[in-house]
Amino acid sequence: MKSKRMPTVAIITAGLALVGGLAISAQDKYTVKVPNGLAFSDFRGYEAWQVVSISQDGDLIAAILANPVMIQAYMAGVPSNGKPFPDGAKMAKIHWNPKKMEAFPAATVPGTQHDVDFMVKDSKRFADSGGWGYAVFEYDAASDMFRPGTLADKPPQGNDAKCGFACHTMAKTRDYVFTDYGHR
Repeated sequence: MKSKRMPTVAIITAGLALVGGLAISAQDKYTVKVPNGLAFSDFRGYEAWQVVSISQDGDLIAAILANPVMIQAYMAGVPSNGKPFPDGAKMAKIHWNPKKMEAFPAATVPGTQHDVDFMVKDSKRFADSGGWGYAVFEYDAASDMFRPGTLADKPPQGNDAKCGFACHTMAKTRDYVFTDYGHR
């Protein structure tokens, strides 16, 4: 009876080792960094941040999230009240390719992730870009990995913390933030 169990135990052990090896070899997104810019690790925990709003930009849909510092500023009326966001405020914008919901085809829902954009307010570190630092990380679903955005991406992204500044100058009077806190 023992001899029949040994091959089963060996197969299970080998399977667990393979799964464990794959998990170890998978990318830790928090190690990715924009050259001369922000690191993904600067936004650790963004997945649990509160939703500020949703948007559609071209073919992509997005959820805009903010850390508690930024949410408190929104609740105090920033940027509509003309005041700037405080240092430490952070935003994440997660873009997905849309798809039709299988159970309810009239609904459009997130499909594969496209990228994630980050902003952080640090008026000393980013004094020459309105006090904000930016980062874009493109997502590759086939490899389940992120990489810094490049000039070849759409929109093109520079390799520094100012990669989003040119676009955000349109919202200078709103402390460089486009998104309003969605009414609830």
